[in-house]
Amino acid sequence: MQIQVVCVGKLKEKYWSDGVAEYAKRLGAYARLDIRELPDEKTPDSMSPAEEEQVRVREGERILAALKPDAHVVALAIDGEAWSSEQLAAHLERQAVYGGGSVSFVIGGSLGLSPAVLSRADKKLSFGRMTYPHQLMRVLLLEQVYRAFKINRGEPYHK
Repeated sequence: MQIQVVCVGKLKEKYWSDGVAEYAKRLGAYARLDIRELPDEKTPDSMSPAEEEQVRVREGERILAALKPDAHVVALAIDGEAWSSEQLAAHLERQAVYGGGSVSFVIGGSLGLSPAVLSRADKKLSFGRMTYPHQLMRVLLLEQVYRAFKINRGEPYHK
């Protein structure tokens, strides 16, 4: 299976990079992982709503360009569906068997995702109504994808 993570912004702190590297290594036994790190736009505190929308649009254009045309896209969004780990595992299993074996997850920048990216998404997934740093979301997402593969294989890890 092919898992792509398209994310806006760089991991600046080593502890985030270490977390991503650990789960990328673990996922290597189950899937081919491709992490596409895209540049983020500058977001000063004094932006107008129109300027914020322009940032989302520019970041969204880069996200859409990074996605394969036939990709099954799952966008991380606060207003998405809240899945359990088992539901994520079932979704990945369905994509592996019936959906071409490729899933692209999208993590937006600090202002969220553009309407065009949300429209392109086949599913919107929420990790809850709280706001998280996008660096942390990358680690959380990879951990949950790893957990899903362990669940699907019936291997110990998930409790």
